[in-house]
Amino acid sequence: MFGYYLDLALRSLKRNKALTALMVLAIALGIGASMTTLTVLHVLSGDPVPGRSSTLYYPQIDPRDMSGYLAGKTEPMYLMTWIDGMDLLRAKRADRQALMTSGLVAVQPDNAMLDPFYDAARYTTADFFPMFGVPFEYGRAWNAADDDARARVVVISAALNDKLFGGKDSTGQTLRVSGAAFRVIGVLGDWDPNPQFYDLTRKSYGENEGVYLPLSTSQDVGVNHDGEVRCWRNAGAGKHPSHTASCAWLEFWVQLDTPTKAAAYKTFLIHYSKQQKALGRFQRPPNVQLFNVMQWLDYNQVVPDDVRLQTWLAFGFLLVCLVNTVGLMLAKFMRRAGELGVRRALGASKRSLFAQLLVESGVVGLAGGIGGLLLAWLGLWLVRRQPAEYAALAHLDPTMLLATFLLALGASLLAGLLPAWRVCQIAPALQLKGN
Repeated sequence: MFGYYLDLALRSLKRNKALTALMVLAIALGIGASMTTLTVLHVLSGDPVPGRSSTLYYPQIDPRDMSGYLAGKTEPMYLMTWIDGMDLLRAKRADRQALMTSGLVAVQPDNAMLDPFYDAARYTTADFFPMFGVPFEYGRAWNAADDDARARVVVISAALNDKLFGGKDSTGQTLRVSGAAFRVIGVLGDWDPNPQFYDLTRKSYGENEGVYLPLSTSQDVGVNHDGEVRCWRNAGAGKHPSHTASCAWLEFWVQLDTPTKAAAYKTFLIHYSKQQKALGRFQRPPNVQLFNVMQWLDYNQVVPDDVRLQTWLAFGFLLVCLVNTVGLMLAKFMRRAGELGVRRALGASKRSLFAQLLVESGVVGLAGGIGGLLLAWLGLWLVRRQPAEYAALAHLDPTMLLATFLLALGASLLAGLLPAWRVCQIAPALQLKGN
């Protein structure tokens, strides 16, 4: 029966090509606009570490003085001081934990064909890799013993490995970074979390770092710090923030495998803050927060407000297109009242006529979906030409590709409900008499 309805729908659409083209165009424009903005929103609001985000937390405490403090209104620091970061590491209250910051290092290749260049770096403790599920193509990450020993070891990205070693297994090779020699022990595999949740002070989207060094080793070597620094009490900052100055410049992440552990860790942060206040280091009352990954992204408003607004506007435009499509379908179906009346007189039920008209609406929706897909590809191509840091990520993935056709089909069926129902309510006698 569906095949019969499909054949009738195709015949009907061919009989009035201009009206069919207008309906397809209306659906395509609405779908193209809405899927372009929805894809961008999907990219920006996605989970960067699926399966792990609910157990990864970003602790916040507030070691500042009372300057500018407003009870109940002042947010805690989003960076850690060296003293607090090391205290929390040594406490070992989490399943895993990583203290880190970003830098910019000079890479000096052994290959005479390559000039020295700068690359982004991450200075971190050993749990960074297993906690975030970072895959390795070659070798391994360093361990806690390497952190304690301040080992001269380095992990590099696949992109840097391709550039320096032609993509081969480079473990055991020597890499000179900012004038110091390091032994390559690992090369990362395919790991590109977007947004880059673990350090939102650097950038939210784009390429990850090329060089990964133990945090302790980075301090010994004196490589440049390139992240944000927040100081108080007139403390100075620079490329090498002091370990004892009143400056926060480190990110700290913990893994807490159960909600009970998360609640206990937040209590621990409150007790730690009280202890530091009693010692005279902290002046403010305990002010702590503990967000998981998705909460942290929402707290920092990683998804720009203009992207959300554009998405709502695009769906509003889709609604306007659907209203126009309803009018066009109603006009088309009413023109066929006589034909439908003959079918009713010959024994066709309202249900069968209603199904026939919905199949026709669905065909319009599929055609509109194809047109909308082409317009969405064009729209995303234009987005990728924009200077925004997330622009390069604007691509249709399989999920959004399927969503395009489902949205087009659903929209067209919805648009066809009222016209189909309205036509089916006309008595066959009136339709035949009118002819």
